[in-house]
Amino acid sequence: MDGQVRQSCPNEQCPDYGQHGKGNISVRGTYGKVNKRDLLYCRSCGKRFAATHSSALFRLHTSPDSIRQIIHYAAEGVGVRATARILKMDKDTVNRVILRAEAHCAHVIAGLLTSLELSDNQMDLLWTFIKRRKINMTQKNLNNSLNGKTGTS
Repeated sequence: MDGQVRQSCPNEQCPDYGQHGKGNISVRGTYGKVNKRDLLYCRSCGKRFAATHSSALFRLHTSPDSIRQIIHYAAEGVGVRATARILKMDKDTVNRVILRAEAHCAHVIAGLLTSLELSDNQMDLLWTFIKRRKINMTQKNLNNSLNGKTGTS
């Protein structure tokens, strides 16, 4: 891959700020306790930064595999304490990862919704659709539990 990375420079003063595929970002080395994390370099402005800089993983000392497992269990509805027991981790670490992922998702979704340039009416319709779907799913789960079914279909 000739040392180039599909990443953008996080430096707001850089002429290539936020632009992917400009060829200005390369791996400059590694860092961390066991030197497994990539340190990137912008040739346009000279800034060095972590490969995880703009992700939910930035500044977390937990391995990416453990973070993926935590998020997977959270998505499946497994509680924080149960996830911590399964992964043999501290519950505070599990909670921190989940909260960080939640904040990152909210930031990404807000950016996506803003970039859609929807009118107030369109946003209201979208919100109504989501709310109605949530109510319908809750009623469906309630009906399934009353009928003795487990899971959703």
